[in-house]
Amino acid sequence: MTIHKEGRTLLLVMAIIFIGLNYVVFNYVAMSLIHTLVLAASIVIYLLVLQFFRLPTCVTPEDPKAVYAPAEGKVVVIEKTTEDECLKDERIQISIFMSPLNVHVNRAPIKGKVSFFKYHPGKYLVAWHPKSSIENERTTVVMENDKGVKVLFRQIAGAVARRIKWYVKEGDQLTQGEEFGFIKFGSRVDVFLPLDAKIEVNINDKTTGGKTVIARLA
Repeated sequence: MTIHKEGRTLLLVMAIIFIGLNYVVFNYVAMSLIHTLVLAASIVIYLLVLQFFRLPTCVTPEDPKAVYAPAEGKVVVIEKTTEDECLKDERIQISIFMSPLNVHVNRAPIKGKVSFFKYHPGKYLVAWHPKSSIENERTTVVMENDKGVKVLFRQIAGAVARRIKWYVKEGDQLTQGEEFGFIKFGSRVDVFLPLDAKIEVNINDKTTGGKTVIARLA
């Protein structure tokens, strides 16, 4: 299993701390029950964090009409809305909630050029809060394909996720499924599609980043 670069330092530090903690407990605490509890807790916590930073292999088939899920998680919103920050028009919004158990790599939903990027510092409301998309820490990315169709997607930090990482800037060319960012420990990704896009998912559907087709462009 490959470990994402965002988690390697944290996992190394955690390993050192847990090894030290268990060394102290096993050598200076007499009760064997305490030894077992500390060791079991150390293993469980470490494995939970380890699986969070896993980086599965992702091969995304190139399809100019397909819009792939930018994240692994559950579809929690499908609605018509107005995108006020950049596009300034009506869009279909699809929101994917990422729990701490999901892979938190974010992948480009379409192939094209990054025509807009902006980072917003902000609050850390729970990811499903109605105002989280406008008040939480977040990034906004607009990609434009070779036909001029624009798709906006937004990384949104949650109550647990308090760090958004991104690896793109305006002018970058991305392929479908290419990694563009990472959100640590629970979050949401919103995708804003043209009104004529055909939606391929339903509320509560599970998605896999770079593999699940959430919509098709006209």
